[in-house]
Amino acid sequence: MEGFFSGVQFWHWWILAALLAAVEAMLPGMFFIWFGAAAAIVGLIVLILPDIGWELQVVLFAMLAAAAVLIARSLLHRHPPETDDPTLNRRAERYIGRRFTLESAIVNGRGSIRVDDSVWRASGPELAAGRRVKVVGVEGSILKVEAAEEG
Repeated sequence: MEGFFSGVQFWHWWILAALLAAVEAMLPGMFFIWFGAAAAIVGLIVLILPDIGWELQVVLFAMLAAAAVLIARSLLHRHPPETDDPTLNRRAERYIGRRFTLESAIVNGRGSIRVDDSVWRASGPELAAGRRVKVVGVEGSILKVEAAEEG
């Protein structure tokens, strides 16, 4: 095994970077590109300092990959990508502002409402079944409702 890794050169890292970029292009999300960037940087370091042992190269790759993923996650969390459909994967939030009919009365703050062809749990003030309600918020999978104005 020692002989296999002892011949690692800068271009090996760049090939790995290209392969990881190709994997990124084929899979959804943004994850493997950061490993590819780490491999490319290690390749650049090995090009400049060719006497670095393979053990240090692997350690550098692991550290750079972990740092790249953590930095990317932090940046994406602080600056999420803009989208024309921000509630795409948050189905319950799509119902905020819409009006529905209570399927079962809200008693002790809990009830259920009919939403299109499904029934959702609801929380809000005491209201009778059949009453029109407006969704004003979401708490997990529970829709927060209030009495809808008639008209």
